[in-house]
Amino acid sequence: MAKTKSSLINMLLTLVLVTAISGLVLGFVYEATKGPIEKSKLAKKNRAIENVVPVFDNQPVAEKFGVPMDGDTIVFYPAKKGGEIVGYAIETYTKKAFSGTFKLMVGLLPDGTINNIAVLEHKETPGLGDKMEKKKSEWSVQFNGKHPDSFKLMVKKDGGDVDAITASTISSRAYCDAVIRAYNAFKKGGKK
Repeated sequence: MAKTKSSLINMLLTLVLVTAISGLVLGFVYEATKGPIEKSKLAKKNRAIENVVPVFDNQPVAEKFGVPMDGDTIVFYPAKKGGEIVGYAIETYTKKAFSGTFKLMVGLLPDGTINNIAVLEHKETPGLGDKMEKKKSEWSVQFNGKHPDSFKLMVKKDGGDVDAITASTISSRAYCDAVIRAYNAFKKGGKK
């Protein structure tokens, strides 16, 4: 069998062929996993809603609405029981975190009192900033039952009422920022 002479055209054709096959494989994998990933995200969001508001009998995801805030939209999931609002699960965020942006689901009662908070996603330092998650520590329970009008949502170092996570003041400040954003959106137009 004769050895094929290496030329620029042969190399380009080989590169194009490898790239095309790789692109097709990646496209197939993306399409095959897109649905399950979306279902998983929706299930996580539904669990977060269930964890942050009182027991409800409607489908908050089906009744969601947005409130414009800080050049973005804060999403509200109204929880109802017997047609009456029992709370709002508010998907909020902060861009002031140590590792960029993180998202929270803040549960507010109809009067604005914080019922519970769940972390949706973050990239904070393991062992430090990730202590905002309930499975890592009980740090976040200090917000439960507090009303933002009387409970200063700032760390104590800044004159507020929040005990910061040890060695993770930046993450604590960011967490407070996300909760404040949710409450401000609630006051602005979230009460429907």
